[in-house]
Amino acid sequence: MAKNRKSKVSRTTTETDINVSINLDGKGSYKLDTGVPFLDHMLALWSKHGMFDLDVEAQGDTGIDDHHTVEDIGICLGQAISQALGDKSGIRRYGTAFAPMDESLAMVVIDISGRAFTSLDIPIPAQKVGDFDTELVEEFLRALATNAEITLHVRLLQGKNTHHIIEAVFKALGRAVKEAVSIDERIEGIMSTKGQL
Repeated sequence: MAKNRKSKVSRTTTETDINVSINLDGKGSYKLDTGVPFLDHMLALWSKHGMFDLDVEAQGDTGIDDHHTVEDIGICLGQAISQALGDKSGIRRYGTAFAPMDESLAMVVIDISGRAFTSLDIPIPAQKVGDFDTELVEEFLRALATNAEITLHVRLLQGKNTHHIIEAVFKALGRAVKEAVSIDERIEGIMSTKGQL
């Protein structure tokens, strides 16, 4: 079965310079310097609850706003997940997780399908958490799903506090990805009647 499921991805544009490395079979350790403190916080939660070792270094045009940096990190992280999975042999493929954060409750369901699709229903009350534009949560999730080639469904089942809502989403996302990428020794080859994902 799969061993050494690690990868590194770099992306340099006129707007950002990003380096991401991931170990899907890690212990939840992280080193994050994105230039976007709230995103650092969310990625730390994702890493810890997914048990992924994650290293992200990013420089971006945050003097304009955080959009390019957040989206490009989503792109790189999605690519890193895809590369680390290799041929996807033995993975469970599907992952479902619910995560509460005080009054908030989020559900995330993913399928490592080889087909990028994103369906989000996350009503976010406030436009900002500190200096972070909350509309960038959608940009990050869409970039991640597209570049990891996964089907991603996210639903907010309840919530009022914007910070709590986003935190619940990232925790659930970590747990759902952890389940989907986990190896089941009973699976021979790919979990698909097509023989590929």
